[in-house]
Amino acid sequence: MSTVPDEFRMPILEHLRELRSRLIVCMISLGVSFALSFTFANEIFAWLARPMNRALLITGKGTLAVHQAMEGFFVQMHVAGFTALFVSSPIIFWQIWRFVAPGLYDTERRWVLPLVSTSTALFIGGGAFAYYVVFHFGFPVFLEMNGEDVQAVISIQSYLSFATTLMAAFGASFQLPIVVWFLARMGAIDHIDMLKAFRYSLVGIFVIAGILTPPDVISQLLMAGPLVLLYGVGIVVARFATTKKR
Repeated sequence: MSTVPDEFRMPILEHLRELRSRLIVCMISLGVSFALSFTFANEIFAWLARPMNRALLITGKGTLAVHQAMEGFFVQMHVAGFTALFVSSPIIFWQIWRFVAPGLYDTERRWVLPLVSTSTALFIGGGAFAYYVVFHFGFPVFLEMNGEDVQAVISIQSYLSFATTLMAAFGASFQLPIVVWFLARMGAIDHIDMLKAFRYSLVGIFVIAGILTPPDVISQLLMAGPLVLLYGVGIVVARFATTKKR
């Protein structure tokens, strides 16, 4: 017999209407953010390119360049889309949580706003960590690995794709405590499980860092270090959030 209270029950068509309305809000938010971001795309790209330009200046290894006639336009589109994703992330997370909220008990609904705030802060914090730490220390190392007599002529499109992918990857990986909270509330794990699995998780973290970052030790450590710390935070989260019975 279902344990879901009657007031939480909703016909499938109501679920679909609710999902549609949430998606529409997300799309409007993205559209408005994209239009505003496109207006300032050149300034935003100059900010994104600052770590690479600094590394190129320090090492004297080359320059950023345009390789195709339409590359500048596509870069502006890419910058606007990426910025819109970050700017709209609070609204997107809020819509996701509001869609989930009707299926939660009153004692669980009070966690919606803190979780939305935490998810947003972790996502933006992960991207900021990539920009201010990983790019700062990693880019000079990447350029030096090209050799003494090699000058880099880096496409602005390829650089932007690399930088935004890395920032998004860090933003997503910083969601680890939120994932742990959900698994703990589902009763799938608790802090004891996480402590027992620490050695295996440590290996997994370094494997993931090796996949998501360039093939050098520094960038892998710069991603793995925060993930290990967040795993420790996850242990504390699981300790207080778990519903698992032993």
